[in-house]
Amino acid sequence: QVQLVESGGGLVQAGGSLRLSCAASGRTFSSYARGWFRQAPGKEREFVASITWTSGATSYADSVKGRFTISRDNAKNTMLLQMNSLKPEDPAVYYCAARTNIYTAYEYWGQGTQVTVSS
Repeated sequence: QVQLVESGGGLVQAGGSLRLSCAASGRTFSSYARGWFRQAPGKEREFVASITWTSGATSYADSVKGRFTISRDNAKNTMLLQMNSLKPEDPAVYYCAARTNIYTAYEYWGQGTQVTVSS
């Protein structure tokens, strides 16, 4: 069984920074890509950023471009999300996810970590 575990969420003031981490464990699997999604209360889950695991190519939602940076540590099988200049609209539960090939949706999901931004 594959497990994705997020960490690093918390409370930060607007304009501050947080770094989220997503560690994969359990059954060995080959990631095509991993990503971060978020869901705020009363809203649908939305895409934040993704990274292709082999090439390192990245993609971002317009709302976080220039503020968030996604990266990977292959040796530790970990994905990171550096969030800078946090805004009042960024609070949500942040989820990491993994997909094993280009033809499938994200198959594995973490439990989520809460990010709260105070104004």
